[in-house]
Amino acid sequence: MTDPLPTLGEKVVFNRKKRGLSQVELGRLIGRSESWVSQVERNTRKVDRLSVLAQVADVLGVPVSDLAPDAPAEPVEAEAESWRTLLRLALTGHPTLPLLFAGTATAAPPVGDAQGRVDEAWSLVHASRYTDAVPALAPLISELETAVRSAAPDQRQAVARALATAYQAVTELFVKVGDIEGAWLAADRALFAAEHAGNLGLVAAGHHRLAHTFLSAGRLQQARHAATVAADALRSGSSGLGVEAQSALGALYLIQAIIYARSGDRRAAWQAIGEAETLAAVVGSGRNDFNLEFGPANVTLHAVAVAVELGDAGDALDRAGRVDTAGLSAERRSRFLVDVARAHAQRRDRGEAIAALLEAERLAPEQIRGHPKVRVLVRDLLQDPEWRSDQDLRALADRCEVVA
Repeated sequence: MTDPLPTLGEKVVFNRKKRGLSQVELGRLIGRSESWVSQVERNTRKVDRLSVLAQVADVLGVPVSDLAPDAPAEPVEAEAESWRTLLRLALTGHPTLPLLFAGTATAAPPVGDAQGRVDEAWSLVHASRYTDAVPALAPLISELETAVRSAAPDQRQAVARALATAYQAVTELFVKVGDIEGAWLAADRALFAAEHAGNLGLVAAGHHRLAHTFLSAGRLQQARHAATVAADALRSGSSGLGVEAQSALGALYLIQAIIYARSGDRRAAWQAIGEAETLAAVVGSGRNDFNLEFGPANVTLHAVAVAVELGDAGDALDRAGRVDTAGLSAERRSRFLVDVARAHAQRRDRGEAIAALLEAERLAPEQIRGHPKVRVLVRDLLQDPEWRSDQDLRALADRCEVVA
């Protein structure tokens, strides 16, 4: 007798375990809850939408047809049109191959022009204008990889700094939408370029991006390691650190605080916030070293996030009421409002949670509609019978492509 074909749920279980992911980690990567993943794996929930199947398949590293043989060969929305695809293609392959086989060296772009283009791309990232940032970043990757190898010796460190900064922007873009593989690759290349730039603070900022990548994937041990290695190295020479490196160290303390909070280590989380507060007073406001936006206001925002992660909603909202976000980017203000929404949701104040999410979306629509954490929160809000029919919530769920 022929054995029955494996179900979709069985295929998801097999490939998830093959990738070494827990149900919680898979859920975070696709913007779903652990319960949703469990239901799919037990075949008690159907996955009928091709876009959702494609998302699961992408995270598991298999073709959609492996999960659902009857699915159409091409997604409804052409993958080639997605900005994530453009960035993935920019990272694909070894960057030196065209240079090695060109026969003649390619002229390097002027260093000042290259750095200016990278800075402009970062300004678009901070504004959460991802579809505008990617066409600027994708060609820069190839140009700067060539330039760092063909530039005059006295210019190579400056080009390497521009390249590292570009790769850090790519890392942040991928993290925002839960593309951990892309973020990890970009973060690794950013660290390599930062090393060649000879800038300690830039290397530390690269570790911050790497820690952020692992944190977003729920890989807390790796996230803690990436942040701690860099923080310990900077601390060992703290007496001679310039203000840029102090900013990087402060940002590392902030990411450590979130990591500790998610691990349930209350004492370590608040101790890291305290360390960051001390450095923020030294660095001052109005700076944006390595695009980390580190300063007093950002420390307060992270204190709100720590309180939310620890389940202290009242403390989080009390702190949020004292935050002045006027000098921060739309991206950072929007992320703060997501934490405010999570705090309201913890207190079962659904109306205030929805209002905070809508304001966050107004500030940074691309970030909010593609953010895995937002999708989980919106889905949780939809589970409440009292709010399931709320028109604003339903409309937001549609824009975030959330199905209850």
